[in-house]
Amino acid sequence: VQLQASGGGLVQAGGSLRLSCAASGRTFATYAMGWFRQAPGKEREFVTAINWNGDNTFYGDSVKGRFTISRDNAKTTVYLQMTSLKPEDTAVYYCAARRGPNSILVHPTPFGIDYWGQGTQVTVSS
Repeated sequence: VQLQASGGGLVQAGGSLRLSCAASGRTFATYAMGWFRQAPGKEREFVTAINWNGDNTFYGDSVKGRFTISRDNAKTTVYLQMTSLKPEDTAVYYCAARRGPNSILVHPTPFGIDYWGQGTQVTVSS
């Protein structure tokens, strides 16, 4: 599986962005998908995850109520809608795939991820 993330950019605080992550391969629906982020000098942290068919999601406390993850298995793409953005959301955002229908939801950690996207920069100005 190869993952290609896009949609990052510069936005003012309070604004919105939508990230996309397009996956190659026919086995997309067998993977749980997630988004992680890494700010300069900080460890990569969990943002959100979605199970194989999209009917179960899990969010980190810092983004709950502001971010929404979704997926379209027909298009082999996962999305991250970000609203009410804050300067502390500034980071490189990485999409991730892990085998198992609910795997990232059960294990919301960068460890054990099978595939990573290349990352897309999100910068929120105050």
